[in-house]
Amino acid sequence: MTDADTSLPAPRIQLTPQEWRVKLNPEEYAVLREAATERPFTGEYTDTKTEGVYTCRACGAELFRSTEKFDSHCGWPSFFDPAKSDAVILRADDTLGMHRVEVLCANCHSHLGHVFEGEGYQTPTDKRYCINSIALRLNPAE
Repeated sequence: MTDADTSLPAPRIQLTPQEWRVKLNPEEYAVLREAATERPFTGEYTDTKTEGVYTCRACGAELFRSTEKFDSHCGWPSFFDPAKSDAVILRADDTLGMHRVEVLCANCHSHLGHVFEGEGYQTPTDKRYCINSIALRLNPAE
């Protein structure tokens, strides 16, 4: 996996921190705008099997589909691929003394989680997009 360049294109949706605070509750703001992480096994979509489309809780952009969700037993919803190749942006994250790859919504640059590769999951991509439930909204299939 190649890490994304540190210079990102401008997000399509740009709000001030104050505007984001009005739009999001404090927990959503902490994860989506400040890159916090929800506690494992506490998110509403960790074990969800409902078919549908997962969108960004901040801006509504389509991010993932239930057909790419899998049981990783890691404590957060896991997907092996985004819904569209340009739905997310990957960025190097060297915080907390480790090297990871952060996943951002391409539309509003909200923090979603991290992507990991080569962990041995039997998925078509060998990737695990480990995403905070609070960063998502599930729109069930009809």
